[in-house]
Amino acid sequence: MLKLLSRSAILFLIAAAPLAALGAVVKAPPADDLFLAARDAAHAGDKAKLAKILPQLAGYALLPYAEGWNMRLRFNEISAADIVVWLEREQGNYLADRVRADWLKWLGQNQLWDQFTAEYPKLVNEDPEITCYAISARMRLDPSALDEALPLWPSAKELPDSCRPLMETLIAQGAIGPAEIWAKLRLVLEAGNVSAAKRLANYLPAGEIPDPKALDRVAARPQAWLEKPPTSLASGPARELTLFALDRFARSDPQRAAAMWEHKLQQRFQSADRAYGWARLGYQGARHHDPDALTWYAEAGNMALSDELFAWKVRAALRAGNWAAVNAEIERMPAMLAREPAWIYWRGRALKAMGKTAEAAAQFALISGEFHFYGQLAAEEIGAPHAQPSPPPAPDAAAIAAVGDLVSIQRALALYRLGMRVEGNREWQWGIRNMDDAQLLAAATLANREQLYDRAINTAEKTQVRHDFTLRYLMPYSEVLVEQTRALSLDTAWVYGLIRQESRFVFDAKSVVGARGLMQLMPATARWIAKRLGMGPHSLSDVTRTDINIVLGTNYLKRVLDELGDPVLASAAYNAGPGRARRWRDTHVLEGAIYAETIPLDETREYVKKVMSNAAWYATLITGVPQSLKSRLGSIAPRVNSESVNEDLP
Repeated sequence: MLKLLSRSAILFLIAAAPLAALGAVVKAPPADDLFLAARDAAHAGDKAKLAKILPQLAGYALLPYAEGWNMRLRFNEISAADIVVWLEREQGNYLADRVRADWLKWLGQNQLWDQFTAEYPKLVNEDPEITCYAISARMRLDPSALDEALPLWPSAKELPDSCRPLMETLIAQGAIGPAEIWAKLRLVLEAGNVSAAKRLANYLPAGEIPDPKALDRVAARPQAWLEKPPTSLASGPARELTLFALDRFARSDPQRAAAMWEHKLQQRFQSADRAYGWARLGYQGARHHDPDALTWYAEAGNMALSDELFAWKVRAALRAGNWAAVNAEIERMPAMLAREPAWIYWRGRALKAMGKTAEAAAQFALISGEFHFYGQLAAEEIGAPHAQPSPPPAPDAAAIAAVGDLVSIQRALALYRLGMRVEGNREWQWGIRNMDDAQLLAAATLANREQLYDRAINTAEKTQVRHDFTLRYLMPYSEVLVEQTRALSLDTAWVYGLIRQESRFVFDAKSVVGARGLMQLMPATARWIAKRLGMGPHSLSDVTRTDINIVLGTNYLKRVLDELGDPVLASAAYNAGPGRARRWRDTHVLEGAIYAETIPLDETREYVKKVMSNAAWYATLITGVPQSLKSRLGSIAPRVNSESVNEDLP
C-alpha cells in the first residue's frame, strides 16, 4: 500500500499555509493598469490607443517601455533624429539595445544603409538577421564582405530572410554550388524539416530539384519508399530521397532499416554514401539502445562524424560496456568536443577500466573542481567528494542597495510585479551581465528577499570564485514541502532537486505545453492524482497554489517511485513518462550514470542528470556531510519481459 496523506491532512496543510506562499494576487494600482493597457494596445498594433495612453504614464517607472512600443509601431513616422535622441537617453539600458535591434531590422528591410551603418556598432546583443543586414551594408563599399556570409550556410537552421540575398549571390557566383546545397539539404532533412528542405531545394539546378510530393511521401511512409526505390539511385534527387527514407525509417525501426540497407540498397550507392547510410543507422540504433549500433557505426569506417553522431557512438559503447571503444572514440573526437566535461569524465572512466589509473586520474582532475554532474562524479573517482564550499561573507546593506539602484534591476522588479516575467528576466540578465562575484551575490541576495527564487539561483550560479550554495540551492516553501515529503517517506533532498529543475521555485510557472506550478503538473496528471486522493474539483481551481501543487506533485511522484522502484527511473518518468523510463533500461544491470547518459531524449537526459546532481547538493546542505552522487545514481535493474506494468499511471 502507498503511504499517502489522508484527505483531512491534505486539507489541513492547505488551510494552514500562509497567504504569501499561496501566490495571493494584490490588486494593481491605476498606473499599472494603464501600462498594461498600453502593452495590449502595442501588441494589437493600435497606435491611436497607445498614443492616447502615453501622456497618462508621465513619471511612471516603466514609461520607457511604452515609448519603445510606440516607436516600434512608428519607425516610418518618427524622424531618425528623434529616435537617436531617445536611444542616447536610454544608452546603457536593456531597452536601448532592444529598440535599436528592432530599428536596425527596419532600416535593413528598407535599405537605409547610412543610418544602419551609424547605429550598428552600438548594438550589444547580436542577431543573425541583423548580421546579414550588416554584411549587405558593408558590401556597398567592399564587395569582398560577401565572404563573411559563407560560414552561415552549413547549418540545419533556416536562415532569416535578410540572409537570402547574400546566399543567392553566393550561389550565382558559384561560391555555393550544388554539392554545398545538397550537403545543407541533408542536414535539414536529418532535422526533419521537410518544409525548409523544399524551399532550399529550389536553389539546385533545374534537373536536380527533388519532387516536393516525393519528399512528403518519404516523410510519411519511408518504408514504402525503401521497398520500391527508384530504378536509378545515381542522381541527386533519387539518392538523397532514399538516404532520407533510410534515416526516417531507422528512427522507428533501426533493425529492419539496417536489413534493407545491407541486403537491398547499399550496393547501389557510392562508398561515401554507403558510409553515410551506416553512420545514420548507427546513430539511430544507438538512440534505440540497439546492441548492433556499434557494428553499424563500424561499417561507416573512418568517415567524419558530426558532434551528435560522435556523442551517440560513445554512448553506444558505454551501453555495451566496451571501454576500449569509449576511449578510442573520444580520442577521435574534434578537440573542442572532447574537452566537454561529459567526455573528459567518460574517458577517465574508460582509462580506469583499462587499468590506466594515472591517466584516468589526470582526466578526472581536469573537472573535479567543477560543481556540475560530471565534476561531482569526477571528484568522487579521485576520492574527494564535494563538500559545500564555505560561504563568503554575506553582502552588506550598501552592496545590496547599490544593486537595487541599477535601472535594469528596478525595471525588472517592476515587471515581475506586473507578471511580465519574460521581460523582467531580460532586464535582470542585462543588469547582472558584467557583475563581479560580490555584485552577483548581492543581486542574488536581493532576488531571494524579493522571493524571486529563480533569479537568486541563476544569479548565484554565475560566480567564478566566491560561491554561496545556500543561494544556489535555496529551500523555500519548507513548511509545506518538508511536512509532505516526510508524510510520504520521500527524500526531501531529491524532491527539492526535482522542483529546482522543474520551476526554479516559480510558484506560477507555466510551460509551453501547459504544465503548471512548482512541480510543473500537467492538467490531466493533476486531475488524475486529485481524484485518487479524494480531493474535490475545487482543489484544482488554482493548481499553481504552492500547497496544492506540492501535495499533488509529491503524491504523484510517490506513486511513480513506488511503481519504478528507483529515483533515477522516477526522475526520468516524471519528465518523459513511466513507459519511456522503463524502455530505456537494458537487458542487464546498468550503472545509473550510464542509464542517465544514454537517455535518447535530450531534454530528459539533461533533466535527470541535473535533478540527481541537485539532490546530492541538497542532501549535503541538509546533513552537513558530503554526499555521493554515484551512490545516489546506483544501478538500474534490467528489463523483465514478464513484469507487470501499471498502465494507469499517466
